[in-house]
Amino acid sequence: MKKMVAQAVVSDINVTPMVDVMLVLLIIFMVITPMLQHGVTVEMVKAKNVIAMKDADKEDAVLIGVTRDGKVVLSPGNIQLLPSDLPNKVKDLLTNKLDKTVYIKADMRAKYELVEDVVDNLRAAGVDQLGLLTEQVAPTTGLAAPAPASN
Repeated sequence: MKKMVAQAVVSDINVTPMVDVMLVLLIIFMVITPMLQHGVTVEMVKAKNVIAMKDADKEDAVLIGVTRDGKVVLSPGNIQLLPSDLPNKVKDLLTNKLDKTVYIKADMRAKYELVEDVVDNLRAAGVDQLGLLTEQVAPTTGLAAPAPASN
């Protein structure tokens, strides 16, 4: 009788299942990430000298969005409301908070009157610190054309 010999043990790691799981997770995150945007989408005003306001990206930051079609949205919660309803809601959100800054994210095509109305109602709520969110203007890479000589 011939004695059966077992094959040698393979000590290499099989990475195929791990790669499959990672690809599935990558696809899930690629699909879900755009849905995680908080607040409303607006085309913000572009400015040359912006100040970075990193606290506006925090989860509990009080953010007010003003869209070009005249909607006012209060975040957290994405609550659409009238500017006259802002004082009560903002007072409730700012109680027991150390940072009492309210950030305004207005569309560049929104009516100035509506943005002014939002600011007035925030001042009525006792808000002293306002942050107006803007975007940085892309720097120009080309040289400026020389000015024409005058005689």
